[in-house]
Amino acid sequence: MKKHNVLLLVLILSLGLILAACGGAKDDENTGSEDNGDNASQNEEASGDYKVAMVTDEGGVDDKSFNQSAWEGIKAWGEGAGLSKGEGFDYAQSNGTADYMPNISRFVRDEYNIVFGVGFKLKEDIQTAAGQFPDTNFAIVDDVVDAPNATSITFKEHQGSFLVGVAAANKTKTNKVGFVGGIASPLIEKFESGFIAGVKSVNPDIEVNVQYAESFTDPAKGKIIAANMYDSGVDVIYHASGGTGNGVFNEAKDIKQNDPERELWVIGVDRDQHEEGQVGDHNITLTSMVKRVDVAVQDVINQGVNGEFPAGELLEYGIEENAISIAETNKEAMTEEVINAVKEWQDKILNGEVEVPQTKDELEAYTNSL
Repeated sequence: MKKHNVLLLVLILSLGLILAACGGAKDDENTGSEDNGDNASQNEEASGDYKVAMVTDEGGVDDKSFNQSAWEGIKAWGEGAGLSKGEGFDYAQSNGTADYMPNISRFVRDEYNIVFGVGFKLKEDIQTAAGQFPDTNFAIVDDVVDAPNATSITFKEHQGSFLVGVAAANKTKTNKVGFVGGIASPLIEKFESGFIAGVKSVNPDIEVNVQYAESFTDPAKGKIIAANMYDSGVDVIYHASGGTGNGVFNEAKDIKQNDPERELWVIGVDRDQHEEGQVGDHNITLTSMVKRVDVAVQDVINQGVNGEFPAGELLEYGIEENAISIAETNKEAMTEEVINAVKEWQDKILNGEVEVPQTKDELEAYTNSL
């Protein structure tokens, strides 16, 4: 009988050990779940291994325009990820078209995950590089390439240009406004067409003087064009000319410096160019057509970090995506009346009541319908 009790006790103790072992296994599984959470954090930190670079066009990274905006977006992303210039994000300055491919190739060799080409002038080289380096992702800003490892970032510049056209039409006292373009191209034609449509929507009788500098890097040419326009009675100039537009600002500031009572304005582009318009106690920047290249660039980078790089896609950013807007920084110039007029037309664009023209043919049809 005693022997039987001993065997029973052994069985009970063995069962207890088995259950304890099972419980231990369960605890280990729970510990594993917690480790998975740690791994998730580590994966987030691993985004620090993601490397992003951009190649500028001749405008340069400090062009106060879309190159600078793109760089600001990359820099903000990089610093937010705990990276530093040259260690996770970088840019290469192009002083001419011959620099494009060497700059792109260098970043490919350095194993950057995404290489951005900023500006339509890099289209051909980004297209070529995408074919030569299929393991690298590429992105072109302001144009379209066709490759399974590249994405095309475009904007609805015509929408923002329409809105600054409305502002110009509400601000002009002479009923003469001007448009200064950089290089004549389908892209800049979008700016021109949208601007003229916005002006004419407010007052079809306003005269719009259009001139192209055929350069994005010639401030002297921009200054001469602006001087001629202001001399002809134009009192508001919208420029879509990159660094050439610095000359437009310089001419307006020179005139204002010599004649503080004269009312004349410049409309900036791509970034809020309010600072460029400061002259003494005055500021001659009426507003700016803000094109959030930084927002678009960061959006593409974040998709890439998450393993969802939009390869082969055409992305288009506009008012609805908060990537196109106009600046209201100059509170004295952008009065409540002007702002309300702009918002009224913006609502018409968003609800589909107004289809802003993008080409000269579309512009002609639009103005004929007014």
